[in-house]
Order: sequence, then C-alpha cells, then structure tokens
Amino acid sequence: MLGLGAAGVAAGPVLQRALESGLGAVADKDPTGITGMLPNGGGFRYYSVASSVTPKTAADYRLRVDGLVERPATYTLDALRALPQTRIVRDVQCVTGWRVPRTPFEGVRLSVLLDAAGVGEGAGAVRFTCFDGAYSESLTLDQARRDDVVVALRMRNEPLAHAHGGPARLYVAPMYFYKSAKWLSGITVTDSVRPGYWEELGYDVDAWVGRSNGRDDAPTV
Repeated sequence: MLGLGAAGVAAGPVLQRALESGLGAVADKDPTGITGMLPNGGGFRYYSVASSVTPKTAADYRLRVDGLVERPATYTLDALRALPQTRIVRDVQCVTGWRVPRTPFEGVRLSVLLDAAGVGEGAGAVRFTCFDGAYSESLTLDQARRDDVVVALRMRNEPLAHAHGGPARLYVAPMYFYKSAKWLSGITVTDSVRPGYWEELGYDVDAWVGRSNGRDDAPTV
C-alpha cells in the first residue's frame, strides 16, 4: 500500500503534465470549444478564439513594442529572458468560475518594457495583440504599470507551454484571466483604452476579480 501510494505521488506530476499537454494539443485544433469545458489535473481549461494557433519557437518568436513611444523595439525570447525577472504567486481566476490556487508566474514587468520604450506624450493606455491573429486586450497606462502585471515567460516553474500561451503571454494577476492575453506578439501604447476581444462581446473592460462581470469571487491572493 505504501509503495503504491509513493508511486502515485511520484507519477502524479508526470501524468498531470501529460494530460494537460494532450488536452492543450486537442483544444488547439477544436473549433467547437468543447475541450475548453473539460477539467484536468492542473485545474486549467483551454480556450482559443482561433481554430488553430501555430506554435512559435525561441528562434522565431518576436515581441514588438510600439505606438506612442520614443524608442520602438522588437524583443526576441532570449532578450526577454535576459531582463530582470519577477515572480508572482497568485490564484488564477477565470470569469467562468474556475480557479487555480497559488500559481507561480515569472517574467518581465510590463513597466520595464514601457520604461525602456519611453512612453510618449498623450499616452493613456496599452493595447496587446497576439500571434493567433484574433485576440486583443487593453489596459490603462496606470494598470499596465502595476507591479503585478508581467510579460510571463514561465508558469509553475517551467517555460510557458504553447497551450498556456507560450512562449510569452500577458499576466494581469488581479484581474480575471481573459485579461492575460495568450501568445503575446504586440504591445502598443495608445491614447485611450480599446475594448479587447471579449469586451466587444460584453465582458467588462475593467476586470478586477470580485468587482466586475456580475460575479462575487474573492479577490486573487
């Protein structure tokens, strides 16, 4: 009994990663969205608004920072990894109700990239675009400069997998997870907030957990 228990503990993380990888691969080619309803050992569901998303490798991934900035820039994955990294451990809360407690994310604070670009006069917001060709999001400039908003490169102590939005995604810790755009490819400083993909369909632009979207979830901690 003890031996079987120990084997289960040892094999559990491996089986969980395999299940997540399998579901992620299937969800990436599922235009019906049914796979997004399936639970898995890690607690995450897999959503994509595109029928399929071609993965990016470290060799071909690029992140562009432009718009109302003085110094537009394009970052490779290695360049992002070379910048100071911030680790955030918070609950992930989806607006549909599921929550994954104490999930570690690591990456570059968005404010670091904005400061490097030099935010120009008249700037008031930041727009995010993704290499799925469909998704977008926005934050006010003050929201984007928060210490708990990062361009995430790692999740749960591993490089960010494609199914979770890798190689890099936005992570907005205090807001519902739809604000944390996957497959991030563009950061554009704008004069005002432009509603993102789900906000055009009725979701709140300000997506603070427990204070928006008609829900009463406890704030992420």
